[in-house]
Amino acid sequence: MGERLNGRVAVITGGTSGIGAATAELFAAEGAKVVIAGRSRDKGTALADQLGENVVYEHQDVTVEADVRHVIDSTAERFGRLDVLFNNAGGPTAGNVADITAENIDYGVKLLFTSVALGMRYAVPQMLASGGGAIINNSSVAALRHLQGNILYSAVKAAVTHYSRLAGVELGPRGIRVNVISPGAIATPIFWGGSARANTLPDEENARKMAKLQGNLAKANPLKKSGLAWDIATAALFLASDEGRFVNCHDLVVDGGRTSMFNEYPAVP
Repeated sequence: MGERLNGRVAVITGGTSGIGAATAELFAAEGAKVVIAGRSRDKGTALADQLGENVVYEHQDVTVEADVRHVIDSTAERFGRLDVLFNNAGGPTAGNVADITAENIDYGVKLLFTSVALGMRYAVPQMLASGGGAIINNSSVAALRHLQGNILYSAVKAAVTHYSRLAGVELGPRGIRVNVISPGAIATPIFWGGSARANTLPDEENARKMAKLQGNLAKANPLKKSGLAWDIATAALFLASDEGRFVNCHDLVVDGGRTSMFNEYPAVP
């Protein structure tokens, strides 16, 4: 067990699978008290039990403001402080230029942007009371390049990245660092409908889909290997720990070089 987050309390949204689950495991191993927030009560509870007494599960739908506030407030009440917020929850969106609907827009913004902004809004007072903190918002290389996601997803993720940079300027003098991680082609269930969809499938089916996905993603970057949830978790650990103490308003791209050579690679299958 490491000590890079000893004494710190972290909330991870979308924490029951994929990147969130990997980050919860790593943060706990590095000494943090961790709140796993997500919609899958069974998976969240099982993961918290597996990771030990310093990890708890809280039910949360990030499209519901009351849920977002409840997780932050209950964390501070339970542990007496809040030091790290990883706004990781997300999912696919629908909508192209010619056929996008108001419903598509409302849902995409609420899921990917409003959840982040409100998570920060409720976390900031708790972090200030704790003497500062680190906020990490999960964006995407779709915010940077064409053909990395549909147009709505890409535009909303770009908003997350820019909002985070501006928030870091505002909050930095108050002891709160705000950074972004932009994953590239990372093998997670988002490619077959997100965690909610994966939760409805048998473990064998999810494993089959994951193996096929990793093979496809290995073709989508210069390193010729698939990005894994653990790659994003280690980036989040750096930004959350003292090693990232002088990193603020930064977009940490973790994509195996895909965005530097994107013209050579088709859209991720």
